[in-house]
Amino acid sequence: MADLSLSTPTPAPRRALPLGALWGLALPLGVALVWEAVVALGWNSGRLLPAPSVILLTLHDLWVRGDLAGHIGITLWRVALGFVFGTLAGTALGALTGYARPAARLLDPTLQALRAIPSIAWVPLFILWFGIFETPKVTLIAVGVFFPVYLGVMAAIQSVDRKIVEVGRVFRLTGPELVGRILLPAILPAYVTALRAGLGLGWMFVVAAEFMGASQGLGYLLVDGQQLGKPAQIVAAIVSFAVLGKATDSLLALAAAPFLRWEDGFAKRRES
Repeated sequence: MADLSLSTPTPAPRRALPLGALWGLALPLGVALVWEAVVALGWNSGRLLPAPSVILLTLHDLWVRGDLAGHIGITLWRVALGFVFGTLAGTALGALTGYARPAARLLDPTLQALRAIPSIAWVPLFILWFGIFETPKVTLIAVGVFFPVYLGVMAAIQSVDRKIVEVGRVFRLTGPELVGRILLPAILPAYVTALRAGLGLGWMFVVAAEFMGASQGLGYLLVDGQQLGKPAQIVAAIVSFAVLGKATDSLLALAAAPFLRWEDGFAKRRES
């Protein structure tokens, strides 16, 4: 009797429904609808926290005038530059301190102390050093990105299973080969998480950066709305920050996904 098990097709793994991504919109949309109803029914004036319809109208007006696109563009540019510089520095120093114990003893205590300094504390110093133009803003964002990337890379390298490294040494891998074939694949998931954390802090630091005499950017919209008493403009800027932050985080996760297909973690088991 023929073995039919070989011809039985393997069931394809189930994929999440395309509508599954819309579940993430349920909470903000639900809150917006509730608040719109509260204001419409007169239970709240909406003066200090305008109704979502007013915020959408403000966003529309800013977009039609061309202001919103310009502010978003300059903020994105600042975050992108700060993210690149912060990531490069954080990756280099994190790899150095994670791989070389003498470097960790020399550098890590100072970097950990600097990590505890609030972002706003750097503002007056950076203004004195770099003036009030783009350099201090990008530098401040890079500082925000640097620390989570540095800490994530260092901790990931130090937590690599020692047995795997010893196997590489048994096979006489050189230092660069050990890094490329063992350490980098081992730390990649943690590195992606560190990049996402750094990007999130970059978006937080850009607000402080755009308080430094900026005349453009979403942070400027916040300050302008506060000074002129425009709560709808303030909330519109906050909503823009939230949408851009989520969008860039999702793009980073999508870009990293092809490099993490080998993972067999709990989330992937749950999807299959």
